[in-house]
Formats: sequence, C-alpha cells, structure tokens
Amino acid sequence: MNLESKWLEDFSALAATRSFSQAAERRFVTQPAFSRRIRSLEAALGLTLVNRSRTPIELTAAGQLFLVTARTVVEQLGEVVRHLHHLESGQGEVMQVAAAHSLALGFFPRWIAQLRNEGLNIATRLVATNVGDAVHALREGGCDLMLAFYDPDAALQMDAEIFPSLHLGHTEMLPVCAAGPDGKPLFDLESEGSVPLLAYSAGAFLGRSVNLLLRQRNLRFTTVYETAMADSLKGMALEGLGIAWVPQLSVRAELARGELVVCGGAQWHVPLEIRLYRCALVRKANVRLLWRKLESGTAQAAVAG
Repeated sequence: MNLESKWLEDFSALAATRSFSQAAERRFVTQPAFSRRIRSLEAALGLTLVNRSRTPIELTAAGQLFLVTARTVVEQLGEVVRHLHHLESGQGEVMQVAAAHSLALGFFPRWIAQLRNEGLNIATRLVATNVGDAVHALREGGCDLMLAFYDPDAALQMDAEIFPSLHLGHTEMLPVCAAGPDGKPLFDLESEGSVPLLAYSAGAFLGRSVNLLLRQRNLRFTTVYETAMADSLKGMALEGLGIAWVPQLSVRAELARGELVVCGGAQWHVPLEIRLYRCALVRKANVRLLWRKLESGTAQAAVAG
C-alpha cells in the first residue's frame, strides 16, 4: 500500500467541509486535482470513502473509521516535526476530551485534579458539548476521549471493540426545587395535585431516564419549561419555577447553601453511571498511558456524588 501524507490531509479537509470545492480551496489546489487525489487515496485503500451522490457529501462507514486513522497519522506527524524543531516548549501531547455539559462542570475538574495528584500530569483540552456531538467527535477523530453518562441505547450503536469504555463512577439525578421561607421545598412530589415540571427536551438522554421514572410512578405534572441542558433547568429551579431532575454533581453547592432542596425521597432518584470512552484506532501515547492506569486501578475514579 502506497499512501501519500497529503492525501490524508486532503481527506481530513474533505471530512471537515463536506464539500470538494471548499476542501480544494482549503488545500490550495484546484477542485479537479483535489478530486483526483481523493480517488487515488480510495484506489490505494481499495475502499470507497465518500458518498458523492449526497449534497453535502457524506462519508461511508469505511470513510468514517478511516478518518480517525487519517487524523491521527497527520497529528502524530505534526507532533514529531514540532518536537524535532523544539517548538513544543516541553508541553507534550494535548489530550482533547469531549464531555457532556454537566460532567464538564461538575465532574471533570475534580477528576483531572485527582489524576494530577496521582502523578498523571497530562495536558488536556476540554470541549463541553451535547452527547450527540460528543459521539460524533469520537467517531470521526475530533476528540481523544469522551466523558458521558452511560446510555444503554447509545451503547448499542457503538462497537465496543472500536470504542471501548471504562467505568469512572456513579452519581444520581435528584428532584430539586427552590426552598420557601421556612426552608422546605416549594413543591411536593407526594401531593395529590399536579406539579410544575422543568423538563428535558425530547431525545435528551437525561430526559429519557426522567420520563421513564415519571411513567412508572404516575406523577401528575404540567411542563412549564424545556431545554436539553441540566444547568438551565437548575437555573429555572433556583427561580422557583418548578421541579427539575438534575445530576447531584451539578447542584452540590446550591444544596449546601440551601438555595435548592431535594423534594422527593430515594424512590424519586435516578441512578447514573459515568463512563470514559476512547477510539481504539487512536494511538496517542498519553491516551494509552491514562487508559492503562485506569484499567489497572492505579488511577482511581473520582467520587462523583
């Protein structure tokens, strides 16, 4: 197999722009020349990487997997060249982590601090995003690791051999609301009337878990607000507008200050598992080191509660 490094950069540009003309412009070549280079890459691999019948173009399943390797090779070549020219200033590789918003704020800082205390001085770059975009980034090599709550439905769509995961900890979603002047919850889940619900948008994983609980317990409620972000629900709860189910790690401070109170017993809590995902095709040394430490138990999982 005879591959040219410029073809890998071309393919990465095409995946980023989803347009032959825009990618050719980014790579400073004419579109016909760029198209020939992509076809040469496909011929060398013996694979079709691009579905050209769609606008914007789409990567085939093989193209999505190969993109991870292409980006990794290009990045590693760049790292080596920068190292040889003494341009890294001793910082080494930067590990990019895509994380769900609530984990980015409530879990990631404590976890990284604990790893550094254990001697793993790994440089990281965090991207807080929604779970769908994080999965997409992991699939296409846009991040090295993904930090997310375990979703059985999503797990079924990811090959565990290509995208292995590790358990990092447990937390739970708590039903919270603002406190009245007496310090008691403004709303009561055990009341016979309907309660105002601050809800997750349709399709959000945390929302699916909450909706399942509401159906199981036959709660009467009126939805007064919807969003995909737990922190936005927390903000509305702080304003006294209703009950929100929020990960405990996102409301530690507000609960401690009495600004929010838990308005239901353990039967209203929703367990959550925190997992770290990687792509087995990525060969970054710092990712492999961290993974080995976590697998062996020499780097402990952070306490998430």
